[in-house]
Amino acid sequence: MLADRRIRAGAMLDGMYYLPVTGLDRPFLQFGAPVHEPGGTVDPSWDSAWREMTGWKRWITVNDGEHSMFTDQLLLCQQAGVPVPGLKIDPLRAIRVSEAYLTAFLDEHLRGVPQRLLDGPSPRYPEVRFWG
Repeated sequence: MLADRRIRAGAMLDGMYYLPVTGLDRPFLQFGAPVHEPGGTVDPSWDSAWREMTGWKRWITVNDGEHSMFTDQLLLCQQAGVPVPGLKIDPLRAIRVSEAYLTAFLDEHLRGVPQRLLDGPSPRYPEVRFWG
């Protein structure tokens, strides 16, 4: 996004920023597990990036979420009977939460359809926390 103005919106899904995010002026969603809450010591890159973003932005985390919740890995492990140590969130619920917020973000910023889900906490998704 920093190098190509054609990219109109972006999202970080529980990853780590490896490059400085200086002057990011387009819509951006930081969406992660609790280890990525503000002031976290596991990955301080989220705090640094957030301060540098000047466009529309949202920072949300999912209580009991984990890194793999943005993929179908947890659901596939569950279906195959492979235990995931420490798993606290239902894998299907994790997919539904991720799907709802990412779809809302993309609908609002790429299709121009306003999404109330991005305005703050929702009773449909009580596990989602808004920051910043």
